[in-house]
Amino acid sequence: MRTIRSFIELALQPERELILPEMVSNHVIRVLRLEIDDVFHLFNGDGYDYPCRILSLEKRGARVLILEKIAVLNESPLRIHLYQSIARGEKMDWILQKSTELGVAEFTPIVSDRTEVKLEGERSDKKLAHWQGVVRSACEQSGRAMVPAVNPAVAIHRIDAGGITSAYYLQPDATDGISELTIPDDGKLVLAIGPEGGFTERDIRLLQTAGFKGLRIGPRVLRTETAGIAVTAALQSHYGDW
Repeated sequence: MRTIRSFIELALQPERELILPEMVSNHVIRVLRLEIDDVFHLFNGDGYDYPCRILSLEKRGARVLILEKIAVLNESPLRIHLYQSIARGEKMDWILQKSTELGVAEFTPIVSDRTEVKLEGERSDKKLAHWQGVVRSACEQSGRAMVPAVNPAVAIHRIDAGGITSAYYLQPDATDGISELTIPDDGKLVLAIGPEGGFTERDIRLLQTAGFKGLRIGPRVLRTETAGIAVTAALQSHYGDW
């Protein structure tokens, strides 16, 4: 039977009692229909699962006892940082969700020349919080206890590969394919995915200046919501934990 897991932004420690925040409590009690003495897992992104037992149902929320601390060893040896051009509507949610399930370690939304979604001020903050929620939910489902960071959106001319030599942008006519890559010992890879319509020549010049190289995964042009997921799956198959 699948283990029920819920993310919580609190420090967790075995043999401690706590009252679940309202959102977590509502999900566990009202949606999942758990009852007193039922056991489920909490996690906070520190790499551990914390099985806990429901002690009581109170007005402020469910009171639980944390039973133990279990290391979750399912992170990929590939530490993929996905720079994803912001996609419209639910496409961005899909990209974040599936890439989290596949093991991506970090996300940075990017605004490139053909990006149609514009984020400013309060809307940007709300969208970032929403994306973080999507990633946390994907971790709940997939069993990950390390939650990938979702960084604030960045304009393409401000992208910095951070000195990582394995930085690539996806391009159908690039020379190097997945099998030609040299994976560094620390497993760190940076991938940049273009928007609907692809990267412009200016985008590519900026990426190359920042240290990115072209990478192909086949002769066909992939949609932006397909590309990052496909290349992550291919990388996991060749060099990761599959």
